[in-house]
Amino acid sequence: MTVNPSARHLRVAIIGGGPGGLATAIALSKIPNVTVTIYEQASVLREVGAGISIGSNTWNVLELLGVADTLTSGHPTWVILNMNGHSGEELDRREKIRDDTQRPSIRTQRTKLQSALLEHVKPGVIQLSKRLARIVDKGHEGVELYFEDGIVAKADLVVGADGIRSVVRDSAWADYEIKFTGTTIWRALLPWDNVKDLDPRFETTGWWHTPTTHIYFSPVGEGLWEIASRAWQDPAIHSANKKSWGVPVENSHVESHFTEYIPQIREALKRVPPGGWREFAAFAGPELAQLTAWDNKIVLVGDSSHALSGAFGSGAGFAMEDGWILAQALAYWKNDTSKALPLFDAIRLPYYSRMYAHLASEAERRAEKLKSLENPTFDERVKNKIITDGGKDMAWIYKNNIGAVWKEWVERLGEAS
Repeated sequence: MTVNPSARHLRVAIIGGGPGGLATAIALSKIPNVTVTIYEQASVLREVGAGISIGSNTWNVLELLGVADTLTSGHPTWVILNMNGHSGEELDRREKIRDDTQRPSIRTQRTKLQSALLEHVKPGVIQLSKRLARIVDKGHEGVELYFEDGIVAKADLVVGADGIRSVVRDSAWADYEIKFTGTTIWRALLPWDNVKDLDPRFETTGWWHTPTTHIYFSPVGEGLWEIASRAWQDPAIHSANKKSWGVPVENSHVESHFTEYIPQIREALKRVPPGGWREFAAFAGPELAQLTAWDNKIVLVGDSSHALSGAFGSGAGFAMEDGWILAQALAYWKNDTSKALPLFDAIRLPYYSRMYAHLASEAERRAEKLKSLENPTFDERVKNKIITDGGKDMAWIYKNNIGAVWKEWVERLGEAS
């Protein structure tokens, strides 16, 4: 903690030790008079999942955090495919322009990103086995945090970086509800050597589709290959446990959802070692009117603030952007949360609002197109799923430069003063 007499002392409790929580801690550690503690429910800090995409927007914030050079493992995704999983037909191929002056977009292991971030978190900041039970607003005294092990902590500011199933959000926004989307995701990592004989196209990052399912293949570096498969069932009929996140499942259960795929894909699924699959039930929730609460003592970052269930494939990047912007806002206003948190809201809330609007627009567009086909064939239904680059110019997400965004806001604040 750096001491600056002009800034008030701020005790910050970060709930969640994922990329968003770690990035927030790194960014806050550079601010005078801030004491940070990360409370993580796991007994061992590890990422649940398989691969993660690091694009231009995520590289930008990693640079600002001073972490980019630490992340050295990954597979460059110069080419992205969209394929018909039943016929093997190529539906779309996107080849990115190579620019040697910039870091390439990569697919890497989630654990590699976490390890890179951890190297920049100061010793003693993380407390493990701290599952949050509830938080209580104590007015001018701050917030009390009650953990399931009986420990009680106090903070001036609580950062909810605890994901889509956020306890912080559920405490401060009591009426907020997430619901099962109907989508179940199964993820696995296995050696590339185990499957490279099946189909040369499997070495290229891509999605293989049927009308209600898809399977994503990608190398992730260090000789590993990722499978992320999804199946949708009507949530009005099928339910899921809100706690189903990263639970082991039998291979036969996963394979049963993808029997319509070409033989090479079905064989690839069979080659996942027993116990290699993890299941994730996808939940989502409505847009929030504010990302802050309790008189600027609570702020949400990452998935807790926009429960979209990975709709854009860049959730870690969004969460790290949130953490960095929060730190800049606090530094600008010398840890005055009554000014810093409304500024955070003003910058990040419209960004997430735009995401919700985009998803609604694309869902409507797909529905209208499908309706126009009257009795669409299997292949027409598959093609209707494919949206090149999100259907519109998505640079506002995937090329977002959060440093430039902050600079524009500082200029705007200077003009207003």
